[in-house]
Amino acid sequence: MISRMEAPGKIALVILALITLASVFAPFITSYDPVRTDLDSIKQPPGSAHVLGTDSKGRDILSRILFGGRISIGIALLAGMSSLFIGLAAGLVSGYYGNRIDTVLMMFVDFVLSFPSLLLAIGISVVLQAGTVTVVLAIVAVSWASFARLIRGHVLTLKEQPFIDAARAIGCSDKRIILLHILPNCLSLSFVILGLRLGGYILTESALSFLGLGVQPPMPTWGSMISINRAYILSSPWMVRVN
Repeated sequence: MISRMEAPGKIALVILALITLASVFAPFITSYDPVRTDLDSIKQPPGSAHVLGTDSKGRDILSRILFGGRISIGIALLAGMSSLFIGLAAGLVSGYYGNRIDTVLMMFVDFVLSFPSLLLAIGISVVLQAGTVTVVLAIVAVSWASFARLIRGHVLTLKEQPFIDAARAIGCSDKRIILLHILPNCLSLSFVILGLRLGGYILTESALSFLGLGVQPPMPTWGSMISINRAYILSSPWMVRVN
């Protein structure tokens, strides 16, 4: 039973790894420029020259998917690591020191978590100028709080452990205890959470790009490709199905 439940997860992990590798090595997989228009190849169906066909400007769709993956996955990784760093710092300080610091930080965390994450990301993207930096900031703004909440709970458990009492007994400072004793025990949990949420960050980036609030054309992203090509779903369905 356990092996049957783990199989889909392993398959999904393998598929994600293959997609990531294909995006990273995109220049070696396809020779087409993802942003160069070719008026002689407009809306060609999948064939030998273009495996997944071309779009309304004659651009190779496979090339745009692969290079778009580099942008979408790269933004998700950058935003995820930034969220992890901020949330880890806030969770460590809040959980270890407690009292008023914990109260104030957790009130702010609860305030951030009270907003629907996608709506908050859209609001931030609307206020700021659309682009890569804005997408990263929007994802970080809605993601760090959940890291902080989970890390804080883990720290509350760790600081009551005997090894922390022993560190205090030999005169270790709070800074040393946090950095050398508590932080290493939080890293594994932090990276597990990050791995579980990378897919959500990719979807958030795609949603913002779909709405025109993310990376701007002609640079390809998965969300913007769906947004642009959806107008041709009846006449040229391959332009949407492969995205």
